[in-house]
Amino acid sequence: MAVATEQQILDGLAEIIDDIVGIDKSEVTPEKNFIDDLDIDSLSMVEIAVAAQDQFGVEIPDDELRNLKTVKDVINFVQNLQS
Repeated sequence: MAVATEQQILDGLAEIIDDIVGIDKSEVTPEKNFIDDLDIDSLSMVEIAVAAQDQFGVEIPDDELRNLKTVKDVINFVQNLQS
């Protein structure tokens, strides 16, 4: 799989979040915190992580998921695993 750009990851993540929790894609920006800004609970985060793993071909371990607080954290994590 080709390495996705930051924008491609953001777009894919925004679509996943919209599908799972119904937050409009335009609301999903890199600086947003999943809990504080987007009001996403831990169960939904697991669903988002599973969908992101499938979409981007990376594995996000449960212990690592806790460290991913913002949209940008996930973008960086995916980019690091793809490179």
